[in-house]
Amino acid sequence: LPGRPSLGAWVSYGLGSTNQNLPDYLVLISKMLRPSDQPLYDHYWGSGFLPSRYQGVKLRNSKDPVLYLSDPAGLPRHLRRGMLDGLAELNKSHFEQTHDPEITTRIRQYEMAYRMQASVPELMDISQESKATLEMYGAEPGKASFANNCLLARRLIERGTRIVQLYDSDWDHHGGLDNRLRAKTKDVDQGMAALVRDLKQRGLLEDTLVIWGGEFGRTPLRQGADGNGNKTTGGRDHHKDAFCMWMAGGGIKAGITHGKTDELGFNVIEGGVHTHDLNATVLHLLGLDHERLTFRYQGRDYRLTDVHGEIVRPILA
Repeated sequence: LPGRPSLGAWVSYGLGSTNQNLPDYLVLISKMLRPSDQPLYDHYWGSGFLPSRYQGVKLRNSKDPVLYLSDPAGLPRHLRRGMLDGLAELNKSHFEQTHDPEITTRIRQYEMAYRMQASVPELMDISQESKATLEMYGAEPGKASFANNCLLARRLIERGTRIVQLYDSDWDHHGGLDNRLRAKTKDVDQGMAALVRDLKQRGLLEDTLVIWGGEFGRTPLRQGADGNGNKTTGGRDHHKDAFCMWMAGGGIKAGITHGKTDELGFNVIEGGVHTHDLNATVLHLLGLDHERLTFRYQGRDYRLTDVHGEIVRPILA
Protein backbone atom coordinates (compact mmCIF):
# COMPACT_ATOMS: atom_id res chain seq x y z
CA LEU A 1 0.00 0.00 0.00
CA PRO A 2 1.33 3.50 -0.79
CA GLY A 3 2.83 5.00 2.35
CA ARG A 4 3.22 1.63 4.08
CA PRO A 5 6.41 -0.47 4.11
CA SER A 6 6.44 -3.39 1.70
CA LEU A 7 6.86 -6.96 2.95
CA GLY A 8 10.46 -6.94 1.77
CA ALA A 9 11.17 -3.73 3.69
CA TRP A 10 9.75 -5.25 6.89
CA VAL A 11 11.92 -8.36 6.44
CA SER A 12 14.99 -6.21 5.76
CA TYR A 13 14.24 -4.22 8.92
CA GLY A 14 13.73 -7.41 10.96
CA LEU A 15 16.63 -9.52 9.72
CA GLY A 16 19.36 -7.11 8.63
CA SER A 17 22.06 -8.02 6.13
CA THR A 18 24.54 -10.88 5.71
CA ASN A 19 26.37 -9.45 2.66
CA GLN A 20 28.19 -6.14 3.00
CA ASN A 21 28.69 -5.83 -0.77
CA LEU A 22 25.04 -6.03 -1.83
CA PRO A 23 21.77 -4.56 -0.50
CA ASP A 24 19.73 -7.02 1.54
CA TYR A 25 16.58 -6.35 -0.56
CA LEU A 26 16.87 -6.52 -4.36
CA VAL A 27 14.20 -6.32 -7.06
CA LEU A 28 14.37 -7.74 -10.60
CA ILE A 29 11.81 -6.80 -13.27
CA SER A 30 11.12 -8.66 -16.50
CA LYS A 31 11.14 -6.53 -19.63
CA MET A 32 7.64 -5.35 -20.52
CA LEU A 33 6.44 -7.03 -23.69
CA ARG A 34 4.02 -4.30 -24.79
CA PRO A 35 3.81 -0.51 -24.28
CA SER A 36 0.31 -1.00 -22.85
CA ASP A 37 1.51 -3.22 -19.99
CA GLN A 38 0.59 -1.99 -16.55
CA PRO A 39 3.48 -0.05 -14.99
CA LEU A 40 5.34 -1.14 -11.87
CA TYR A 41 5.70 1.57 -9.23
CA ASP A 42 8.59 2.07 -6.84
CA HIS A 43 6.30 1.95 -3.80
CA TYR A 44 5.75 -1.77 -4.52
CA TRP A 45 9.19 -2.32 -2.98
CA GLY A 46 9.31 0.90 -0.96
CA SER A 47 10.13 1.40 2.71
CA GLY A 48 7.09 3.54 3.53
CA PHE A 49 7.59 5.07 6.97
CA LEU A 50 10.58 2.81 7.75
CA PRO A 51 14.01 4.40 7.20
CA SER A 52 14.80 4.40 3.48
CA ARG A 53 17.78 2.05 3.99
CA TYR A 54 15.22 -0.78 4.03
CA GLN A 55 13.68 -0.11 0.62
CA GLY A 56 14.30 -2.46 -2.29
CA VAL A 57 17.00 -1.70 -4.84
CA LYS A 58 15.96 -2.36 -8.43
CA LEU A 59 18.46 -4.02 -10.76
CA ARG A 60 17.88 -3.15 -14.41
CA ASN A 61 18.19 -5.53 -17.36
CA SER A 62 20.70 -3.34 -19.17
CA LYS A 63 24.37 -2.44 -19.43
CA ASP A 64 24.34 -0.66 -16.06
CA PRO A 65 22.12 -2.73 -13.70
CA VAL A 66 22.05 0.27 -11.34
CA LEU A 67 21.90 3.80 -12.75
CA TYR A 68 25.20 5.66 -12.48
CA LEU A 69 26.92 2.60 -11.01
CA SER A 70 29.88 2.97 -13.35
CA ASP A 71 32.38 5.77 -12.78
CA PRO A 72 32.77 8.32 -15.58
CA ALA A 73 35.65 7.67 -17.97
CA GLY A 74 38.95 8.91 -16.55
CA LEU A 75 37.90 8.82 -12.88
CA PRO A 76 40.24 6.42 -11.01
CA ARG A 77 39.05 4.49 -7.96
CA HIS A 78 41.32 6.33 -5.51
CA LEU A 79 39.72 9.65 -6.48
CA ARG A 80 36.22 8.19 -6.03
CA ARG A 81 37.30 6.90 -2.61
CA GLY A 82 38.58 10.34 -1.64
CA MET A 83 35.33 12.00 -2.76
CA LEU A 84 33.25 9.59 -0.66
CA ASP A 85 35.45 10.14 2.40
CA GLY A 86 34.98 13.89 2.05
CA LEU A 87 31.22 13.53 1.62
CA ALA A 88 31.04 11.28 4.69
CA GLU A 89 32.75 13.91 6.83
CA LEU A 90 30.32 16.61 5.65
CA ASN A 91 27.32 14.35 6.25
CA LYS A 92 28.53 13.40 9.74
CA SER A 93 28.88 17.08 10.59
CA HIS A 94 25.35 17.71 9.32
CA PHE A 95 24.00 14.75 11.34
CA GLU A 96 25.53 16.14 14.55
CA GLN A 97 23.49 19.31 13.96
CA THR A 98 20.15 17.81 12.91
CA HIS A 99 20.15 14.15 14.08
CA ASP A 100 18.18 13.26 10.93
CA PRO A 101 18.41 9.45 10.50
CA GLU A 102 18.20 9.82 6.71
CA ILE A 103 21.68 11.37 6.79
CA THR A 104 23.18 8.17 8.20
CA THR A 105 21.22 6.25 5.54
CA ARG A 106 22.82 8.46 2.88
CA ILE A 107 26.32 7.75 4.22
CA ARG A 108 25.62 4.03 4.31
CA GLN A 109 24.17 3.99 0.79
CA TYR A 110 27.16 5.88 -0.67
CA GLU A 111 29.44 3.21 0.79
CA MET A 112 27.18 0.41 -0.46
CA ALA A 113 27.19 1.89 -3.96
CA TYR A 114 31.00 1.99 -3.92
CA ARG A 115 31.19 -1.71 -3.02
CA MET A 116 28.46 -2.58 -5.56
CA GLN A 117 30.64 -1.19 -8.33
CA ALA A 118 32.74 -4.33 -7.90
CA SER A 119 30.10 -6.87 -6.79
CA VAL A 120 27.21 -6.19 -9.20
CA PRO A 121 28.98 -6.69 -12.57
CA GLU A 122 30.22 -10.10 -11.39
CA LEU A 123 26.74 -10.98 -10.08
CA MET A 124 24.98 -10.11 -13.33
CA ASP A 125 27.37 -12.10 -15.55
CA ILE A 126 25.41 -15.33 -15.91
CA SER A 127 27.75 -16.48 -18.71
CA GLN A 128 29.82 -17.94 -15.85
CA GLU A 129 27.12 -20.58 -15.35
CA SER A 130 27.42 -24.02 -16.94
CA LYS A 131 25.64 -24.85 -20.19
CA ALA A 132 23.46 -27.36 -18.32
CA THR A 133 22.34 -24.70 -15.82
CA LEU A 134 21.52 -22.16 -18.54
CA GLU A 135 19.51 -24.77 -20.43
CA MET A 136 17.64 -25.83 -17.28
CA TYR A 137 16.44 -22.25 -16.71
CA GLY A 138 16.06 -21.37 -20.38
CA ALA A 139 18.34 -18.41 -19.68
CA GLU A 140 20.41 -16.59 -22.28
CA PRO A 141 23.33 -14.34 -21.26
CA GLY A 142 22.81 -10.77 -22.39
CA LYS A 143 19.05 -11.18 -22.82
CA ALA A 144 16.43 -9.65 -20.52
CA SER A 145 13.96 -12.35 -19.46
CA PHE A 146 12.12 -13.84 -16.51
CA ALA A 147 14.27 -16.97 -16.87
CA ASN A 148 17.43 -14.88 -16.51
CA ASN A 149 15.97 -13.23 -13.42
CA CYS A 150 15.22 -16.63 -11.86
CA LEU A 151 18.86 -17.59 -12.34
CA LEU A 152 19.99 -14.25 -10.92
CA ALA A 153 17.74 -14.88 -7.91
CA ARG A 154 19.63 -18.09 -7.17
CA ARG A 155 22.96 -16.25 -7.53
CA LEU A 156 21.74 -13.58 -5.10
CA ILE A 157 20.57 -16.18 -2.57
CA GLU A 158 24.00 -17.82 -2.75
CA ARG A 159 25.57 -14.45 -1.90
CA GLY A 160 23.45 -14.00 1.20
CA THR A 161 20.81 -11.56 -0.11
CA ARG A 162 17.87 -11.62 2.30
CA ILE A 163 15.01 -10.74 -0.04
CA VAL A 164 14.85 -11.15 -3.81
CA GLN A 165 11.65 -10.10 -5.54
CA LEU A 166 10.89 -10.88 -9.19
CA TYR A 167 8.18 -8.87 -10.93
CA ASP A 168 6.75 -10.11 -14.22
CA SER A 169 4.30 -8.05 -16.28
CA ASP A 170 1.56 -8.70 -18.88
CA TRP A 171 -0.80 -10.80 -16.76
CA ASP A 172 -3.81 -8.45 -17.10
CA HIS A 173 -5.70 -10.63 -19.56
CA HIS A 174 -9.08 -8.96 -20.02
CA GLY A 175 -8.91 -10.13 -23.62
CA GLY A 176 -6.97 -12.53 -25.82
CA LEU A 177 -6.83 -14.99 -22.94
CA ASP A 178 -6.31 -18.16 -24.96
CA ASN A 179 -3.14 -16.95 -26.66
CA ARG A 180 -1.79 -14.54 -24.04
CA LEU A 181 -2.12 -16.86 -21.02
CA ARG A 182 -0.51 -19.72 -22.93
CA ALA A 183 2.38 -17.44 -23.86
CA LYS A 184 2.85 -16.17 -20.29
CA THR A 185 2.83 -19.59 -18.67
CA LYS A 186 5.32 -20.81 -21.26
CA ASP A 187 7.43 -17.75 -20.47
CA VAL A 188 7.62 -18.35 -16.70
CA ASP A 189 7.08 -22.05 -15.93
CA GLN A 190 10.54 -23.28 -16.88
CA GLY A 191 12.40 -20.60 -14.92
CA MET A 192 10.28 -21.06 -11.78
CA ALA A 193 10.66 -24.83 -11.78
CA ALA A 194 14.39 -24.52 -12.42
CA LEU A 195 14.82 -22.10 -9.52
CA VAL A 196 13.25 -24.49 -7.01
CA ARG A 197 15.15 -27.47 -8.43
CA ASP A 198 18.45 -25.56 -8.45
CA LEU A 199 18.04 -24.32 -4.88
CA LYS A 200 17.28 -27.86 -3.74
CA GLN A 201 20.26 -29.49 -5.46
CA ARG A 202 22.58 -26.87 -3.95
CA GLY A 203 21.24 -27.39 -0.42
CA LEU A 204 19.70 -23.91 -0.30
CA LEU A 205 15.98 -24.67 -0.49
CA GLU A 206 15.50 -25.66 3.14
CA ASP A 207 16.68 -22.19 4.19
CA THR A 208 15.00 -20.29 1.34
CA LEU A 209 11.27 -19.57 1.19
CA VAL A 210 10.00 -19.34 -2.40
CA ILE A 211 6.61 -17.67 -2.91
CA TRP A 212 4.73 -17.24 -6.19
CA GLY A 213 1.53 -15.28 -6.56
CA GLY A 214 -0.28 -12.15 -7.64
CA GLU A 215 -2.23 -9.48 -5.85
CA PHE A 216 -5.61 -10.92 -6.85
CA GLY A 217 -7.21 -13.70 -8.84
CA ARG A 218 -9.45 -13.81 -11.89
CA THR A 219 -13.17 -14.45 -12.24
CA PRO A 220 -14.10 -18.01 -13.23
CA LEU A 221 -16.36 -16.56 -15.93
CA ARG A 222 -15.49 -15.24 -19.36
CA GLN A 223 -15.20 -11.51 -19.89
CA GLY A 224 -16.64 -10.87 -23.34
CA ALA A 225 -15.90 -7.18 -23.81
CA ASP A 226 -13.52 -4.57 -22.52
CA GLY A 227 -14.57 -1.62 -20.34
CA ASN A 228 -15.51 0.42 -23.42
CA GLY A 229 -17.94 -2.12 -24.81
CA ASN A 230 -15.58 -3.39 -27.49
CA LYS A 231 -15.68 -7.09 -28.25
CA THR A 232 -12.65 -9.10 -27.18
CA THR A 233 -11.40 -12.60 -27.89
CA GLY A 234 -12.24 -13.66 -24.36
CA GLY A 235 -10.68 -12.72 -21.05
CA ARG A 236 -11.29 -12.69 -17.31
CA ASP A 237 -11.87 -9.80 -14.93
CA HIS A 238 -10.18 -9.14 -11.58
CA HIS A 239 -11.42 -11.23 -8.65
CA LYS A 240 -10.23 -10.55 -5.10
CA ASP A 241 -12.11 -13.26 -3.21
CA ALA A 242 -10.56 -16.54 -4.38
CA PHE A 243 -7.12 -17.16 -5.80
CA CYS A 244 -4.09 -19.28 -5.03
CA MET A 245 -0.39 -18.94 -4.31
CA TRP A 246 2.28 -21.60 -4.08
CA MET A 247 5.18 -21.82 -1.67
CA ALA A 248 8.24 -24.05 -1.50
CA GLY A 249 11.16 -24.63 0.85
CA GLY A 250 11.86 -22.63 3.99
CA GLY A 251 9.82 -24.79 6.38
CA ILE A 252 6.74 -25.30 4.18
CA LYS A 253 5.13 -28.75 4.07
CA ALA A 254 5.70 -30.20 0.60
CA GLY A 255 3.11 -31.74 -1.71
CA ILE A 256 -0.09 -30.43 -0.12
CA THR A 257 -2.96 -28.15 -1.09
CA HIS A 258 -4.49 -25.97 1.61
CA GLY A 259 -8.02 -24.58 1.25
CA LYS A 260 -10.84 -25.06 -1.25
CA THR A 261 -13.16 -23.00 -3.39
CA ASP A 262 -16.64 -23.84 -4.59
CA GLU A 263 -17.07 -25.79 -7.83
CA LEU A 264 -16.84 -22.58 -9.86
CA GLY A 265 -13.77 -21.19 -8.13
CA PHE A 266 -15.80 -18.12 -7.14
CA ASN A 267 -15.83 -18.27 -3.32
CA VAL A 268 -13.61 -19.85 -0.66
CA ILE A 269 -15.44 -22.61 1.19
CA GLU A 270 -12.61 -24.09 3.29
CA GLY A 271 -9.25 -22.99 4.70
CA GLY A 272 -9.30 -19.41 3.49
CA VAL A 273 -6.07 -17.46 4.08
CA HIS A 274 -6.25 -13.69 4.44
CA THR A 275 -3.33 -11.50 3.34
CA HIS A 276 -2.56 -10.79 7.02
CA ASP A 277 -2.44 -14.55 7.71
CA LEU A 278 -0.10 -15.09 4.77
CA ASN A 279 2.21 -12.31 5.98
CA ALA A 280 2.16 -13.59 9.56
CA THR A 281 3.12 -17.06 8.29
CA VAL A 282 5.90 -15.73 6.05
CA LEU A 283 7.44 -13.79 8.93
CA HIS A 284 7.16 -16.85 11.20
CA LEU A 285 9.01 -18.99 8.66
CA LEU A 286 11.75 -16.36 8.53
CA GLY A 287 12.13 -16.46 12.31
CA LEU A 288 10.16 -13.29 13.06
CA ASP A 289 7.12 -12.82 15.32
CA HIS A 290 4.63 -10.66 13.40
CA GLU A 291 3.24 -9.27 16.67
CA ARG A 292 6.66 -8.18 17.94
CA LEU A 293 8.14 -6.83 14.69
CA THR A 294 7.01 -3.23 15.15
CA PHE A 295 8.08 0.30 14.27
CA ARG A 296 6.89 3.40 16.08
CA TYR A 297 5.38 5.97 13.73
CA GLN A 298 2.98 8.87 14.32
CA GLY A 299 2.53 7.97 17.96
CA ARG A 300 1.84 4.25 17.76
CA ASP A 301 3.60 0.97 17.04
CA TYR A 302 2.91 -0.32 13.53
CA ARG A 303 3.44 -3.82 12.23
CA LEU A 304 3.11 -5.53 8.85
CA THR A 305 -0.10 -7.32 9.88
CA ASP A 306 -1.61 -4.22 11.56
CA VAL A 307 -3.83 -5.69 14.33
CA HIS A 308 -4.63 -8.94 12.51
CA GLY A 309 -2.98 -12.14 11.33
CA GLU A 310 -2.88 -15.80 12.35
CA ILE A 311 -0.10 -18.22 11.41
CA VAL A 312 -1.38 -20.87 8.98
CA ARG A 313 0.01 -23.84 10.87
CA PRO A 314 -1.37 -26.69 8.68
CA ILE A 315 1.09 -25.74 5.90
CA LEU A 316 4.16 -25.78 8.16
CA ALA A 317 6.53 -28.74 7.91
